[in-house]
Amino acid sequence: MTETTPAAGTPAPLVDRSAKPRSVSRLIFLALVMIGASFVFFLFKEQLNSDLMLGILGVLAVVGIFFLVSTVIGFVTIMPKATTDPLARAFIDTHPEGTLVTDDKDRVIYANQAYGQITGTTSASDVQSIEAILSRHRESAEAVYRLTNSMRNGEAGQEEFRMPHALNEAPNGNGAGHWYRLRGRPVSGGEGAGLLMAWQLSDISQERTEQEMVFKELQNAINYLDHAPVGFFSAGRDGSIVYLNATLADWLGIDLTSFLPGKLMLRDLVAGAGMALVDSVQAEPGLNSTAQLDLDLLKTNGQSFPVRLVHRVSATRDGSPGESRTIVIGREEGGTDANDAANAEMRFTRFFNNTPMAIASVDAKGRILRTNGPFLQMFSGLVSRDDMEQGALFETVLREEDRAGLAEALRQAADKQGDIAPIDSRRADSEERHFRFYVNAVIEHTEEAPEETAIIYAVETTEQKALEAQMAQTQKMNAVGTLAGGIAHDFNNVLTAILLSADHLLMSLRPSDSSFADLIEIKRNANRAAVLVRQLLAFSRKQTMRPTVLSMTDVIGDLRMLVDRLTGTHVKLELEFGRDLWLVKTDLGQFEQVLINLAVNARDAMPEGGTITVRTRNVEAEEVVRLNNRGMEPGDFVLIEVADEGTGIPPEVLEKIFEPFFTTKDVGKGTGLGLSMVYGIVKQSGGYIYPESEVGKGTTFRIYLPRHVEDEAQEVSTEAEAAALVDAGAAKQGKPATDGPEDLTGGSAVVLLVEDEEAVRRGGKRMLEARGYEVHEAGTGVEALEVLTELEGKVDIVVSDVVMPEMDGPTLLTELRKDYPDMKFIFVSGYAEDAFAKNLPADAKFGFLAKPFSLKQLATSVREMLDE
Repeated sequence: MTETTPAAGTPAPLVDRSAKPRSVSRLIFLALVMIGASFVFFLFKEQLNSDLMLGILGVLAVVGIFFLVSTVIGFVTIMPKATTDPLARAFIDTHPEGTLVTDDKDRVIYANQAYGQITGTTSASDVQSIEAILSRHRESAEAVYRLTNSMRNGEAGQEEFRMPHALNEAPNGNGAGHWYRLRGRPVSGGEGAGLLMAWQLSDISQERTEQEMVFKELQNAINYLDHAPVGFFSAGRDGSIVYLNATLADWLGIDLTSFLPGKLMLRDLVAGAGMALVDSVQAEPGLNSTAQLDLDLLKTNGQSFPVRLVHRVSATRDGSPGESRTIVIGREEGGTDANDAANAEMRFTRFFNNTPMAIASVDAKGRILRTNGPFLQMFSGLVSRDDMEQGALFETVLREEDRAGLAEALRQAADKQGDIAPIDSRRADSEERHFRFYVNAVIEHTEEAPEETAIIYAVETTEQKALEAQMAQTQKMNAVGTLAGGIAHDFNNVLTAILLSADHLLMSLRPSDSSFADLIEIKRNANRAAVLVRQLLAFSRKQTMRPTVLSMTDVIGDLRMLVDRLTGTHVKLELEFGRDLWLVKTDLGQFEQVLINLAVNARDAMPEGGTITVRTRNVEAEEVVRLNNRGMEPGDFVLIEVADEGTGIPPEVLEKIFEPFFTTKDVGKGTGLGLSMVYGIVKQSGGYIYPESEVGKGTTFRIYLPRHVEDEAQEVSTEAEAAALVDAGAAKQGKPATDGPEDLTGGSAVVLLVEDEEAVRRGGKRMLEARGYEVHEAGTGVEALEVLTELEGKVDIVVSDVVMPEMDGPTLLTELRKDYPDMKFIFVSGYAEDAFAKNLPADAKFGFLAKPFSLKQLATSVREMLDE
C-alpha cells in the first residue's frame, strides 16, 4: 500500500490507493532488457557479421529515437502523471465531512481523516466501507441500500437517518442518539478502473438540535398567536385569507381543521358595506398604510359580529396592492368606566357604517370631512379616502347641472335652516343610477369637527325610478288602450249604420243603376275602416277571437310560402323548430297576422337584403322564474322568436313601438297599428312579447305563449259534434254556417232590438222588418224591460247592444232571465265576447254578433238563433 505525500500542514488521508506503483517496475524491466541485449551482442559477436550488426543497431537506434520523441511529446510516459490537482487534493483531504471512495467490489480506494474520526477508525488497515459499517444497523440499512442502487444506476442521492449511538462510540444504551447525513454519487475511475462510488458521511446532530429548537420556538409563537386575546388574519394580494388565528376562528365559528389557505376571501368575512371601508385603505407605492376601522364581521351562521380592525396594507413599488395584516379586536359586551366610552364609540361607529344609506359630513365649502362605508361603496370610483384627505368636494359625485342645487342647500345649512329640500340627481359618471340627497344642518359642532356644516344622506332611487317609469308606461298604455277601445266602439256604431244603410240601398237598386257603383265603393271603404277598428280593438285586447289548439310548428310551416312571397327575393327566411314543441291555444287567423306583420316589418328593416330567422322552443317554468324580472307569470311557455339583421331600433323608439298610430314610416306607408295589433293579440292570448334591438345589428321579437294542456273531459269525440261547434261559433261571429239556411225571412217571429245608437237601431229595425220580422225597439236596458212588460213577454228573441246607459246588456240579460229563462238572446258588440261574458253566470246561453255587421249577417244570426 502506497501513501501519497501530503502538502506541508495538510493531514494525510487515511487511505489512498489511487496512484499505483508501476514506475519502478517499468524502469527495472527496461534495464534488464538493455543488459540482456548487451550480453547477447557480447556472446555472439563472432557469429554476427558486420552487416547484420549494423542492421540491428540501426533498428535499435530508430526505436530509441522514436521512444525519445514519444516521451517528449507525452505519447509514452515513464513516470505516471499526477491525476489530482494539489489544491483539490488538499481540499478533499481536509474536508470536515467523512469522504470515502470505493470500487464496484466495495473495496476502499480513498478515505480522508474525517471519515476515520466519524467512524472511529485510526489506522488504514481498520477502514471499512459504508456498506460494511451501516448495513448491519436497521436504522441505516435501508438508506444505504437505496443510495447504492441509485449510484449503480448512475444517479446521486442523499439520505438522513438517526442512530441510537454515535458510530465512533461503543453501544452502551445511554446514548442520546445521533443524526447522520449520507450522500453518494457515482464517479468514473478512468480507463480500466470501472465505476467508483464516492460517499460523504457527516454528523448533523447539532444541526438537528438547532432545527428542533427553532421549530419549538415557532410552535410556541404560533401557539401564543393562536390563543392571543385578539383575533388576527393575513390576506394575500387578491384578498384571499392565507392565515387566521384560533381566536378569530372561534369568534366566527370557522373550523380550523377544514380551513384551507386561499379558499376563504376577505369579502366573505365582512358584513354589509364594510368592505368599502377596507378597500378604502390604500398605501403609497412601496410603502405601508395602517387604519383603524369599526365594522361587522360575519359568522358562519350568518350573524354579525361587531369588531374593530387595525388594518395594515402594503403596496408594491409599481403601486399594485400587496399583502395585508389585520388585528381584530372584539367589542366587549357591557363594560364600565373607561371601557364605556370606547364601547359607546364603537357602537356608534358600527351603527354609522351599517346604515342602508350613504352618509357624509361636509364643511361650508362642500369639502367631505368623513363618510361611512356605504358612501364609499355607493360612489366608488368617484371619491376615495385619499381624495377626502386631499379636500375632495361633495359636488364631484353630482352631475354638473345639479351642483347649483347642492350649493344652495349648503348655504341654507350654514344658515341653520331646518327644512332643506332634497336634491334628486344621478351619478356623475352614469346616466342609469339615480340618487336622492337629503341635507341636514349641523346645529351643535363637536371638538373633532368644528368646521362641520351639514350631514348629507344619499339614498339610491334607481329601482324606484325604473318602477315609476314602468308604471307610467303601463298607465299610458292602459289609458291609450281604453281610449282606443272607446273610439273603436263608437266608430263601430257609425260603420254599422253605414253598412246597413248601404245594404238597404243596394237592395232597391239594380247593378246597372248609376249610383250602384258608388254604394259598392261606400261599402268597400266601410269594410276597410272596419279592419282599422279591429286593429284598435286588438291593441285594447277587446277584439273577437276564436281560440283553437294549435301547433306552432304547423302554423309557421303553413305560412312559409306566404311569408316568402311577402318578403321578396332579396330576403331569406330561415326556420328553426324546437323538438317536441308544446301546443298552444290562440286564434289561428289572428296569430297568422302577428307573424306576417313581424315578417313584413323585418323585411322593411333590411332594404339591402338579409335573413329573417324564426325560432321556436319550449320554455319550462324554471327558466320563466329566472326571467321573472319581465313580469311573466310562472308556468310553461312556447317561445317564438322572429329575428332580423336589419338597421335596428333606437332605444327611444323601442319603448314606443306598441303605441297605436306610432310609426317611423313615411306618410301614407303605414297606419302605426301593426305592432299595437300584435301586442294586443299576444296579450289577449295570455302571452307576452318582448322586443330586443341593437342599432346596426338587428331586432328580435320574442313571443311567449302559454302551454295548452288538453282537458279530456272537454274534448269532442265525434266529427258531428265538432261540426256543430264550428257552426255555432260561426253564428256567434255573425258569419254563415258551413251549410246555413238560405231562407232568412222572419215569418211571425217577434224581435226586441235594444240599441242606444239611434242610427244603428233604426237601420237594424228597417232591415229586420224587410225580412218579415215584427220588430220592437228600445234605447236602453230599462226601456227594454218596460217593452217586455207591455208585450207580456211575447217576444221570440232579444238583440241587444252590450254597452248602453242606465243598464248595459249583461245586466239586461240577468234581469230578463228571472222572468223569461228560455228567451233567446243575442249580444251585439264591437268588443270581444269574453270582454263581457265574464260578468255573466257560467251557464248563461246567448248568441253573439260582432260589430260592424251587414244586413245579411244580422238576418243570419237572428234566423239561426231562432232555429236552435
